[in-house]
Parts: sequence; structure tokens; C-alpha cells
Amino acid sequence: MAGTGKIPYASQDVQEVQTLLRNLEGSTKKDKKSFSCKRTTFAAHGSPSNLTVNSWRFQDWDYKRDDLPTYARGIFTGKNEKGQPEIAIRGYDKFFNTGEVNATKWKSIEANTLGPYELSLKENGCIIFISGLHDDSLLVCSKHSTGPRGDADISHAMAGERWVDKQLKAIGKNRQDLARELRKRNATAVAELCDDDFEEHILAYGKDVAGLYLHGININLPEFMTYPGDQVQAFAAEWGFRRTDFLVIEDIKEVKTFLEGVAETGSYNGRDVEGFVIRCKAREKTGSHYSDWFFKYKFEEPYLMYRQWRECTKSLIAGKPPRFKKHIKITEEYLLYARKRLAEHRGLAKDYQANHGIIQLRDDFLKEKNLKGSDIIRQEYAAIGGAPQDVSNNIILVPIATIGCGKTTIAVALQQLFGWGLVQNDNIMGKGRPPRFTKAVLDELEDKPVCFADRNNAGKHERKQILDDIRIPRPEIRLVALNWVHSHEGLDKIRQVTQNRVLARGDNHQTIQAATDKKKVIGIMEGFINRYEPFNPWSSPDDGFDNVIDLDPTQESRANLETVIAQLHNLYPKLFNDMPTSEDLDDAISFALSEYRPGLRHEIGDRGPKNNRGNQKQQQENRAQAPKKKRPLEYMSVTLPKNDVLNAMGIAFASVSSEKAKFWRELQQFNRVQPELHVTLIHRASSAAYPDLWRRYSEMHAEAGSAENKLGDCKVLLERIVWDGRIMAIVVRLVDGGAGGWESVNKVSHITVGTRGPEVKPKESNDLLEKWLEGGGGDDSGIEEIAIEGRQIIQGTVKGVLSR
Repeated sequence: MAGTGKIPYASQDVQEVQTLLRNLEGSTKKDKKSFSCKRTTFAAHGSPSNLTVNSWRFQDWDYKRDDLPTYARGIFTGKNEKGQPEIAIRGYDKFFNTGEVNATKWKSIEANTLGPYELSLKENGCIIFISGLHDDSLLVCSKHSTGPRGDADISHAMAGERWVDKQLKAIGKNRQDLARELRKRNATAVAELCDDDFEEHILAYGKDVAGLYLHGININLPEFMTYPGDQVQAFAAEWGFRRTDFLVIEDIKEVKTFLEGVAETGSYNGRDVEGFVIRCKAREKTGSHYSDWFFKYKFEEPYLMYRQWRECTKSLIAGKPPRFKKHIKITEEYLLYARKRLAEHRGLAKDYQANHGIIQLRDDFLKEKNLKGSDIIRQEYAAIGGAPQDVSNNIILVPIATIGCGKTTIAVALQQLFGWGLVQNDNIMGKGRPPRFTKAVLDELEDKPVCFADRNNAGKHERKQILDDIRIPRPEIRLVALNWVHSHEGLDKIRQVTQNRVLARGDNHQTIQAATDKKKVIGIMEGFINRYEPFNPWSSPDDGFDNVIDLDPTQESRANLETVIAQLHNLYPKLFNDMPTSEDLDDAISFALSEYRPGLRHEIGDRGPKNNRGNQKQQQENRAQAPKKKRPLEYMSVTLPKNDVLNAMGIAFASVSSEKAKFWRELQQFNRVQPELHVTLIHRASSAAYPDLWRRYSEMHAEAGSAENKLGDCKVLLERIVWDGRIMAIVVRLVDGGAGGWESVNKVSHITVGTRGPEVKPKESNDLLEKWLEGGGGDDSGIEEIAIEGRQIIQGTVKGVLSR
């Protein structure tokens, strides 16, 4: 890639672009595929011809699939001067961290890539795309939006435009000049906006180093084609961008050695760095052609510590107790310093909440301690037996899974390959099982370098128990979560795959015998899925794990085993010396599936006294003959199409900063959005206060005959999204009463969107909105809000919901 050779160029093929658009359009329809793409239309800001562009956005987790129409993370399409479709903006293909996917495992990288390898520092800002349209207007976009968005904060795209204007003015050129140049090249300039006056991240960018750091130029094609680093730097110098430094290494083994060396300190050339992006050529399989390809090598520390300090400081300002489980001693010292500074400087708290002064406060503390972040990390590692790259024992693997994901298969295979310890919760009988299970795991570590704690740990309380029981007595132990990810969108497939596995396994399981009672087994499995609480590395208790390895419950155990081993080797290089061969992995899985037999069996579900077991059949028959009690009406609601509501929210959050949209992203990422979105008209708890309305609704519901029968239609206007870090709601208005004269007894009619965790009840949205009405979401309330523009009106269905 390196060199001063011919500038890459290719023109757009209208037929190829049309094919891409057909595939993108098809993937916007959720009923046709198990992934979906969101399209949003924007006016091209500053276009004299009033041109528009469409942004296409996949969910982040979909980029690991092998059937997407495109892997560009940031792609906008529009029309050319002939009215034909064209790609207006083309971001990088999504690239992954080492070990995160099969292609970025070191073994695969070594086998399927070609040098030279360009290593550029991973700048710490927000991405900006720049290209030219056919009317000579300059299109400046953030990852998924463009132009002014919302009334309050300047958008990322507009902040990018201001910097473009500033740098062009300094070199005596204008927007049209840059637009024509980029269009002539059929290219998108890719830059990082680093400006602490606009938005602070983790690394500091003061006035003397702020600006747009150009790190890539992509050709506007469906496939990924990009400029080499030296030509990117030449373009940056010509057009006033800040340059992104890079170094070139010819051999991949030298690349790996260099990166592991920098990881020991977390700094490069005296500067704390977040990581490196590595650019090279790669092929998909042996014999195929090589094309442009990126991967990244990201350092976790000291950035996780800095992020923890930031969140703890915001908790202080909000009057909440800071929660942290890592870097305890230094964080306590930092918080003492932060409290003192916040008390001395009254304006600091308000600035901090607006993401200003974060880095200065941190740096002032480090200066007082005469330490760098990397010094702190080294001292902490020394106190617990070394940095991760020096660890060779005291590791516990903690699965987070449901039945049938393959955790025991992985556990037995690892035991077969490395002789590691394995403790199965199903072997622990009697009272007080959780602490006895933990003790057995710790006992196993006395003789083994690694122990697999074989329990589902699907609930947070189970993860908290094992973390609490190990962290205090044995702080030197590393706990690694093996997270079989259960995304909400993929649950149906997970059910199908795991049930098929368990039923095929028959009675070869300690707690469930599928061949004996299939219906009961499926009921048990469904119970685990219903109790499953997604892993959240940013909140308690899951922030107590040292590392997490994400696995796919629908993949074969052989593929997940390879992922576990590759990522453990990346995390702890001294844990084992030689990587197992492909044949070794095959043999280990074969043993786990074919030869392994559970030793001790017991049943789930039959908890009655032994002498009463004989009467169970008669009791079941009696229950079956007893008349079923009619379930009373619990509440009346207007149920809304979920996709329509989520699309409106997505457009609204595209107009705000990433920091402001953080809680919304977390609700989506950790499956905390309510499964059904509705407006409650009246709840049974309010029937005494509103007896006439409750009686009218109850009579209407009784006449309808069943909960499935709708009582009527009601249009709902979405007005404003309100949240406080615990719960999120949409303020709505019932546009018309419909034939039934629908009305809500809530002080503020609303939709409860989601909650931070199961401990937060949806009804708390009433408290949130009452505080919002009183205080208007002021700076000290912890309440935030954004408007939903464009009078979004959605048709809803009125129905009654019965008690469970």
C-alpha cells in the first residue's frame, strides 16, 4: 500500500450502485431478513440545487454477519447530474479488534494478509466524511447524519463544516474547490474531528492541536478501495487538514511484536495512545485476490480507568454515590481530589456535565500525584502478580449462557486440551450451593492454572455472587466472562438451535433428560431464557469482570472454542505456549460431544417431598379438572407499532451528540427496550380514583370478548423523549378520542421506552415525568430531553390487558 505510486481511482458503475440500493432497500424490511437497515433522508446542507442524500445504517452487531449488502460503516447515496443513483459518501468497511472475529485472529492475519503494514495512531474524536456533489456543493457528514440537527447543540456534521471552512480559508481556497477535487477523484475524505472545545473524549486535544485529522480517502464504490497512507498525507498537506502519523512495517510478526511492546506501557513516543489501526491487503480465502483491509489493536488501559473516573465524577455532581470496582485505591484518591475542586470552583460542575473540563481535572490530579496513567497501571499490575501479558495462572472462566449454548462442551474441550480445572454446579448438592460452588472453584485453582466455573450465570445475581465471593479474598484472580450473546433480535433462532441440540442429546445431561420428557425440558429451557439478563460491561455487577469474550450461541461449539482460545491467547500470551492445531480442536470437541458422560444426575422441577411423589399424577389430574379462574382486567392501553416508534426515536437521536445519546444506545445494546410499546390509559391501581372511567372501559372490554379483540383505534402524536439514566419515556398526545372517546388518567400521557435494569419498574416513568413537569429538566435535575420533530403521528390499537 505504501509508496508514491499512481493515485487509486475507479468510476462508479450505475448498475452496481442500483444493485446495492435494491439490496439495501430489501434489508429495510424486517420481515424478510433477520437483520435490518435503517434509511434516513437528509437535505444536503448548502446545496444550491436542494439535493438530498440517504443514510443507510446497520446495527453494529450485524457487521459480524457474512450476508450484508455492504460493510461500509457510514454510507450515503444520492443522485448524479443525470438523475441516476450514486454513492455520495463511502466510509471504511467495519474493522475489528484483534481476536474479535475469526478474520482478526493472529493466525488468520498471518495466513491471509500481505504487507507492507501501515500502523496509524487511533485518534480519539468523532468521524467526519467529506465529499463533493454534482452541483459543486460540499457534503460534510458525521457517521449517519448531515446538516444542522436540533435546536440546542451544534451537530457533529456542522462542527466538521466549521473546521473545513477554517482550514480552507487559511490556505486561500473555498468549499467549491474542495468539492470539485473530491468529485474528480470519486472520493470521500475521512477525518477525525478532535476538538475539546466542541466535545471532549478521553485523550486531550487543546487549541494548538485541535482540528480535522485526515486519516483516509476512500473511493466511492460498493467494494472497499482506499488510498495508501503517504497519499493521504499528501492530500492533507495540500488541503489544510491535520496529518495522521503512521509507520510502515513489512513483516506481520514484527507488527505483532511492536504492538505487544507498546501495550506494556499504553504510550507511544511519550504520548498516551488508545491503540493503532493497521492497514494492509487481505484475501477471504486461499487463492482469492487481495484487497484493502483494516484491523485494529486497541489498548484497554489506562482508558478504562479514565472512563471510570469520568463516570464517577458525574455521579458526584448528580448527588449519587460513585460506583466502581476496579482501580479502587487510586480512584478513591481521585474522588477526594475531585470533591475538593468541585467545591472550590462552582462553575466546574456545570462545565463537566457539558463534557468540558473532564481531561483538565484528570490531568491536574495526575500532576499533583506526579504520575502518568501508564505508571498507575504498572503499579497495580505489580501488586497483583503482573500485567495481563505476564499472567500464566489464577484465571477463572465464567460462562453467561442458557441451556444448550454449548458451555459444558467448551469446558470439557478446554479440559481435554490443556488439563485445566472444571467445576460443575450440577455436582454441588444440598443447601448453600452458591458459596460451596465458589469454594470448589477456588480449590481447583490450587492445582490448575485455569478453572471453568460451569454454571449458566444467566442472572445478574449469580454473576454478583461469584464476583463478590472471589474479589475480596483473592484480588489477584482474573475473572473472564464467556458471554454467549442473546440479542433480542436473535432469540427465535437461539431457541431453535439450543432446543435442537438438547433434544438431540437426549438424556446425556445432569439436570435435564430430553428423551424422557421433551415438553418439560423445553419449559425449563424457556424459563432460563426468560430469566436471562444481558451482560453489561459498564454497570454492576458485570463491570467487575476483568475481560469478556463474546460468543455466538447459534454457532457450532467448534467455532466458539477457537474464539475462546484465540482471545485468551491475546489477553494472556503466557497462559499456554503452543496454540492447538485444527486437528487438536476437532479431537477435543469430538471427545466432549461423543465420549464425555455426566457423572451425577439430578432433576429440576420436582421439589416436593419424596413421600409425596407418588401422588403427583393424581394432583396434576385434579388441577386439570379444576375450573380455570378468570383473569381480571389489569389495564387499558393504546398499543403502537414498535418499529414506527423506534424509527422516530432513531431520527431524533441522530441529531444530538454521542454523549447525549449514550443512554439510548445502552437500552438498545443491552436489550432493555420494552418488548411492547404502548400508552397506558388507566391501570387497575387507579380504578378507585376514576371509578366511572374504569367501569366504562371494563364493560367495553367484556363486550369485546377477549384480550385479542381490539376495542378501537387511536392516533398518537409523539412529542418529546425524556430520560434520567434510569428510565426513558416519550411524552405523547392522544390526537383524537376515536369512537370510544379514549382518555388517559396519567398526568402526562406517555410511552415507557425502557429501563436501565430489571430493578427499575416501568411505572417509574410517571415519577420521571412529574419531576420533568416541575423542573423542566434543568441542569441539576439529571433529566434530559429532546424533541421529536415533524409531528410524528402513529396509528395505535386500543385493547385491554389481563392480569397474569
